[in-house]
Amino acid sequence: MSSHSGDTTYFLRSQRLGFRCWREDDLPLAISLWGDPEVTKFIDTRKRLSKDDVKEILDRYISMQQQHGIQYWPIFLLESGEHVGCSGLRPRDLANGVYELGVHICASRWRQHLAEEAASAVIDYAFGTLMATGLFAGHNPNNNASRSLLCKLGFRHTHDEYYPATGLEHPSYFLKR
Repeated sequence: MSSHSGDTTYFLRSQRLGFRCWREDDLPLAISLWGDPEVTKFIDTRKRLSKDDVKEILDRYISMQQQHGIQYWPIFLLESGEHVGCSGLRPRDLANGVYELGVHICASRWRQHLAEEAASAVIDYAFGTLMATGLFAGHNPNNNASRSLLCKLGFRHTHDEYYPATGLEHPSYFLKR
């Protein structure tokens, strides 16, 4: 699905990816991502998110950007403008400069190292631009790809933490500045 944003200036770029903020008219992109049960199976117990469920997520990220200057930003292939997922930050412990890192990649783009590229760019942004002191990340205990990615990025397992959306204890990690 195209980003329909030919004149978009990305605020963050990596080798293959451009990052921008979610907009109200991005609902079709959001649905292509979070409306896919393959993408959400590790982050939500609901079998399929409805259009209203996805709109709620989109609205939450738009609000988060307005309030905190961060969100899980939509990412696009620089070459084609194709929307391939989102990656970014959520508030974790802002008083101490700690953010939560997240990446959601469209299922059709799995196994192309886009999650690693996106997360690396966000880590650099967090430490270099936002001057974060540390990053938290967690993953569904059944998501081996996320576990491997976090370890490859240098995150260290610190504890397991209950995640209400899945009802599971998620392995949780930390990366220091």
